[in-house]
Amino acid sequence: MATSGPPGPPPRPAHARGAWVLRGLTAAGLLLSADVHLVLYLEGYRDIVVVGPLFLLNAVSGVVLGVLVLTWRHWLPLLAAIGFGALTLAAFYVSTTVGFFGVDETVGGTQQVLAAVAEWVAVVAGSVALVVERRRSRTGTP
Repeated sequence: MATSGPPGPPPRPAHARGAWVLRGLTAAGLLLSADVHLVLYLEGYRDIVVVGPLFLLNAVSGVVLGVLVLTWRHWLPLLAAIGFGALTLAAFYVSTTVGFFGVDETVGGTQQVLAAVAEWVAVVAGSVALVVERRRSRTGTP
């Protein structure tokens, strides 16, 4: 009696695994950004009139989008992740140059660097995942 391989579902093609790795990186960037913003919110940003609620919104949005990127295989969560990362980066860069609702941020802190890296990861990995998945859907491969 010959067996054809281990029991279970057939292995995914390499390009499908690559798309899931990119989604995982995108979600990791979103979740790290959410974590940093929640920590900063709890450490005192909650007392800043406009920025405090925005930090909390950012934390909640990052978690929700991170889960959606992993659970809903559609282009919309990836597009939202790219937008989230880009807008969060833009707000950070504005706060370090001209100020953002009265907050003049610095670039060198650990939390700031972690958040910036996480948001760049969300933007880049989300963009590449979107391109890979759209290309794959046009060619009809699973």
